[in-house]
Amino acid sequence: MTSIAIETLSQTGATDDAQLLASFARQPILNRDGMLCGYEIKVRAPALPVADADANTDANTDEAAAHASPDALPGRAPEPAQRVARAIIRGLIQGDVRGALTGHPAYVDVSREMLLDDFILRLPADRVMFELSPALEVDDALIARIVQLHGRRYRFVLDEVAQPDETFAKLLPYAEVVKIDVTRTPRALLAKLASVLKSAGKLLVASGIDVQADFETTHALGFDRFQGYFFARPQSSASRRVSAPRHALLNLLQLLAGDPTVAQLEAELKLNPVLVMHLMKLANSSGLAVGHKVTTLRDAINATGTDRIARWTQLLLYADGRKVALEDDPLLQLAATRARFMELAIERLPEAGRDEADAAFLTGVFSFVDAVFGGSLESTLNVLTLSRPIQAAILRREGVLGVLLRTVEALERGDWERVAALGERLQPLTVEELAQMGLEAGAWAGVADRSAQGLERIED
Repeated sequence: MTSIAIETLSQTGATDDAQLLASFARQPILNRDGMLCGYEIKVRAPALPVADADANTDANTDEAAAHASPDALPGRAPEPAQRVARAIIRGLIQGDVRGALTGHPAYVDVSREMLLDDFILRLPADRVMFELSPALEVDDALIARIVQLHGRRYRFVLDEVAQPDETFAKLLPYAEVVKIDVTRTPRALLAKLASVLKSAGKLLVASGIDVQADFETTHALGFDRFQGYFFARPQSSASRRVSAPRHALLNLLQLLAGDPTVAQLEAELKLNPVLVMHLMKLANSSGLAVGHKVTTLRDAINATGTDRIARWTQLLLYADGRKVALEDDPLLQLAATRARFMELAIERLPEAGRDEADAAFLTGVFSFVDAVFGGSLESTLNVLTLSRPIQAAILRREGVLGVLLRTVEALERGDWERVAALGERLQPLTVEELAQMGLEAGAWAGVADRSAQGLERIED
């Protein structure tokens, strides 16, 4: 927690609220070029103690009515709903969430309590987009507050739009962005909505885009942003499958699966000039501290080590052929985050060692390798000579690795009930710890180019 947050809570007499912890997951938002341009933050609100939660149900006394005010009276603790709102805001300003955003803006669903509390001003206006739910109670006080926040350069998104209604009409003038739920909007209405809203100058986000056909439809209608996992499906990656460098990477992975000599590895790497360039960068990074500048490929191999080369090569399989920055590449980010999450999680389980951690990382990396190569996932896994437990986890979600894979998939969707149910099989890990590891994994994937332990930035 920041010192500012501590002081604010102390002034309200609610220092115990520092123990209220929200959990967060992220969901990618892509631009028209298929590159990352933001993340929606999926929030699991903290549970209040039973006594505090019950207090929120009694609004019959003057004191309860005073507590229900958006701005708590001096010296009094905020009402329970406001305390939850502050816990969410407090979590959003923590370094873990910021790190997982990897420099991209956050789309955050905001409650009435969050909007009306000055605590929300601690969120940087240039890094957040406030999503307005259709379930919000819209009155003069809320509109006045939105106008006030807009004056402070905060931006608003109309969320979960499927059918225009009274709430939509009231909030539309104050929204810069409109997010349309493609799964619930009739196709005829979708085209009309897109046309009218684009003419009004609104930026359009299509949510629920999990198949290529929906992406193509909304792209043709002029949508600006796309939220969903269509990019991780084989049909969205036809251009990737024919990429010669990826087959060269696959050959290198097959070689690394054995016990290659330095001479064999050197010969294979020389067929991949881009790999050589990044390997030289990695070998000369300060983290390796070999004591001298590495100038030859052989020295780079010796300095880096085959394990690190293998991990790096596995993730480069997903790199976009347009040579975009690592943190903007959605498929590589998803693969790296899954792999790192599974590695972090299994290390916290009883009797897990280095071999189990390596298997978990591989399971995450190759859980959607068919998005790169197409064809049968099973046949691709066989070519990679992955162990039976890894294949069973990827193909049938079996074993501990399968449970971890299902858990990270639930985190990606922000399905907290599913995360909690799977967490029962991952004890002693809690939902909060699993969410925290998800953020850590996202941050590792996005900025690992700064560390010799991770990836190199793909820019050249």
